[in-house]
Amino acid sequence: MKYTIDTSAPKDLSGYLFGHNLEHTRSAVTEGLSAQMLKNRKFAGKPSRNGGVAQMWESVGDRAFYQTNFRKSYTRHVCCEGMPRNNELNAQSVQNLRGGECGIAQRGISIVGGTTYEARAVAMCFVPVTLRAALTSGDGKTVYAWQEKALEAGDWQVCEFSLAPDVTDHKACIRFTFCQRAEVVFGAVSMMAEGHFHGMRRDVIERLKQIGPTVIRWPGGNFAGEYRWKDGLLPVDMRGPLQAVTEMETQPHSLGYDNHEIGIDEYIALCREVGAEPFVTINLMWNRPEDSADWVEYCNGGPDTEYGRIRAERGHPQPYNVRLWSLGNEMGYGHMEGPMKPRDYAEMALPHARAMKAACPDIILFSSGPYPNDEWARESAAVLYPMVEYVSLHHYAGAPMDYTSPQGIENAYRALADAVKPAEELLRAMRKSLDAAAPGARISFDEWNVWYAWYRPSCVAEGIFAARMLHMLMKQSGPMDAPVCCYFQPVGEGAVIVTPTDSYLTAIGQMFAMMKPHQGGKLCLVEGDEDGNAAATVKEGVLTVTLINEEYDKERDIVIPCRGRISEGVLFASEEVLPYTRFEETPLQARAVDGEIRLTLPPHSAARLTVELKK
Repeated sequence: MKYTIDTSAPKDLSGYLFGHNLEHTRSAVTEGLSAQMLKNRKFAGKPSRNGGVAQMWESVGDRAFYQTNFRKSYTRHVCCEGMPRNNELNAQSVQNLRGGECGIAQRGISIVGGTTYEARAVAMCFVPVTLRAALTSGDGKTVYAWQEKALEAGDWQVCEFSLAPDVTDHKACIRFTFCQRAEVVFGAVSMMAEGHFHGMRRDVIERLKQIGPTVIRWPGGNFAGEYRWKDGLLPVDMRGPLQAVTEMETQPHSLGYDNHEIGIDEYIALCREVGAEPFVTINLMWNRPEDSADWVEYCNGGPDTEYGRIRAERGHPQPYNVRLWSLGNEMGYGHMEGPMKPRDYAEMALPHARAMKAACPDIILFSSGPYPNDEWARESAAVLYPMVEYVSLHHYAGAPMDYTSPQGIENAYRALADAVKPAEELLRAMRKSLDAAAPGARISFDEWNVWYAWYRPSCVAEGIFAARMLHMLMKQSGPMDAPVCCYFQPVGEGAVIVTPTDSYLTAIGQMFAMMKPHQGGKLCLVEGDEDGNAAATVKEGVLTVTLINEEYDKERDIVIPCRGRISEGVLFASEEVLPYTRFEETPLQARAVDGEIRLTLPPHSAARLTVELKK
């Protein structure tokens, strides 16, 4: 295979092609990015049968009386009160009937010896009690660390504990208990390892930096239809849990509720930390237009505006300058609340668009719908354009995944490697549909992945798919006028796997990391690349080439005419493509001979080559 790279007239490459989603649902935040270690820490949902203890929690003590209490809830909502949700705002009441230790406990906590954990309980009582927080063995018999605080009679109080166990136990227990004959009402509890970043895990943030998201779209995705943005201005313990309208939006491990660990300020801090531009999706169905305008003003308004002043008072005097805003997500689909017809969607979206533009004329708006769809292009995209410049396109590739036989493995691999073709066809169909109805409207391919990546382990085959998708998007974003593209979604659902004490890149994440040096470069024409397996960019006299061998069982010899010095070569290869596989990264054996670079790629592998061009 011979590739000829033309560096004489490189084209601009959009900086938004390497975007990602951070949707709260499933595992992206809960058991993912968030440093929070406790499940159902705000006691949402119905309690356990007969026991009266909130789900994920257990009782401590003999003959105590438990009930979840919505009348004394500490958590609350600020806006969107019309949303039909249930059992979001509860507190956990514990009445000690006899004296002796009683309270609540949660097992299955992974603790590491030598780490200090910040525990917290927001509670109230009616006579003074001594509240104790303890880390113990799973059966409660061995105490690793404990601390006590006085809880005075009266309204809600925050008790903070510092717990430093000297042992590692991945099945430990956290216990919040008291011994007096009294009632204690827990409004929220918390436990995080010290040193977190605004309530987020630093190790996961470092993984995000490795893959280099240039855009982060948040808070959804589907979760945008659940999100109450003004709740994020409350203290994190006070933010009311958010119930999903359908189970597909939040996995059962979080009981169908999100604890709102990340609000707008934390999200902006994350974007700045990893170098990504923020891309916010509003709750179009349940927010009023003035709520959406308030959100824009909070992010972009000066201190002389109402919400700009609130932001400044919260310690952020400079505007966040959030430019990208989406008017809801996947409207017109059955799983989203809201209009099902394009005219109805446009009618609902226009007042929001006008109010948001009035708050900040410079923002860029995105609309959604079941695209590509000619009716939606005519009756929604065309109606909203040019005020709403972008139209979202979402695609999840499908592939049979039978790994029980050699032929099944090969079939699954080939289907995943070829899954980029339908995605490209969909992008072309989208461009054609918009050109006919709304010329000038741009495409935001802001969700793409293999279907159900969030419910199963990934593998090298999906890494090859991701690499080929990134090549395709680099080459087609210009001709298709699709400069914004976001993978769904990196944390916990494809690119970054998170365990209770560690995190690592999957094969998909490795491919994003491999492509990261293309960012900020100009795209070169690669002749001889009919299959999309080669991409090249040039930046400050340095040529970056990424190569893919999508063959299942054949090596590929590659020749690239190029005069320059090879400064780096990395090979990403694997013996297998089964679930749980990742690439092994080794030096790429590339040779520069007589003005040509020669190398060989093994089956189902990828490589990055960096060449310092001669002047």
